[in-house]
Amino acid sequence: MKNIFYCLIAYIAVLVFLPGCKKDKTLSNTQVSAVNNLFLPEDGKHIKIASGTSGSVSFEWDQARAQDNGLVLYEVVFDKVDGDFSKPLYSVPSDGNGLYNKLTFSFSDLNKVATLAGVKPQESGKVKWRVMSSKGINAVASAQTRIVEIERPAGFTDIPTELYLTGTATEGGEDLTKAIKMTQTAPGKFEVFTSLKAGSYHFAAGNTGTPSTFSYDGAKVTEGGNTQFTGVTKVERLEIDLNVASYKTIEITAVGLWFAADNKIWFELPYAGNGTWEADNKSIVFHQESWGRDERYKFRFTFKNADGSTTDQFYGSSNADNSAATASTPASYYYMLPVNNSQYDYCFKFNHDADNKTADIKVMFNATVPAYMHTVTVK
Repeated sequence: MKNIFYCLIAYIAVLVFLPGCKKDKTLSNTQVSAVNNLFLPEDGKHIKIASGTSGSVSFEWDQARAQDNGLVLYEVVFDKVDGDFSKPLYSVPSDGNGLYNKLTFSFSDLNKVATLAGVKPQESGKVKWRVMSSKGINAVASAQTRIVEIERPAGFTDIPTELYLTGTATEGGEDLTKAIKMTQTAPGKFEVFTSLKAGSYHFAAGNTGTPSTFSYDGAKVTEGGNTQFTGVTKVERLEIDLNVASYKTIEITAVGLWFAADNKIWFELPYAGNGTWEADNKSIVFHQESWGRDERYKFRFTFKNADGSTTDQFYGSSNADNSAATASTPASYYYMLPVNNSQYDYCFKFNHDADNKTADIKVMFNATVPAYMHTVTVK
């Protein structure tokens, strides 16, 4: 029994001792050589990043050697041309989680590097790169450094899926948590119907923390900065396309309910904020025809162009003809989209209960609803 006990003690001692020996051995073999030669890209290489592309560029270099003849880990670091790499702009492990002497660097990440170096969209700028080799500690810098010139696209390669409007000129003010969420109309494209007052505004990729921001400098969309708005308060549609760094805005001077049978606007809906127009307690009286009561309607937006002229755009149903709404009609019936100016096509039809009654009409063009739509509440 005593022999078994002594054997167990000896076995435990061996288990405790062995890892310690292994650790000491590992720590004594962490030295690696520097990378002597950088292969690709060539020094001074000009790389143009095209808008909307998902390409990449290959960085390649000579292998380093480890003192224990084991594996070497690689990291590529970038800095400004006049930097000393003490605080690099960006660093990234090579392919294979740092095991390969090659880095397949996406245009998206290359665009990040250019952005950190202060290069603006549609401009070119130079950055410096080198390779660090190590065993995970005691990293050694490559003997060489190289310059790469990056030409950024007109748009942005890192395009957010959400965009918010904020600033002193906006309905939500400077409080980022109250920023107005824009509607995404396509990947990279956003719009918002809102009012602007004298002040400044910009676009943010989120409404918390420190999101990336964009503004319009009078010629193109750029990162950071603010756009100025002067003059009286106006209701406008703002459209931004981050794919090509374009921006446009147009004033909305009126929104009216257009009744088909009368071929005219019945009444206008005043702007109520947050991309919403409302008209309360409006009289609804259908038009008497030989075949019955006509209840068709749609909406007309009036836009003011830069030259002072106006353009009318009708918004109506996706269907050229509809049945009258009922109490069980789904909300999707009231979805609105641009339609032609024909007198009777693409109209909605009031619930028959609305005839000779009053109703509250609300038009909602904002990101809080699943699609641009309106509601009719019969009194």
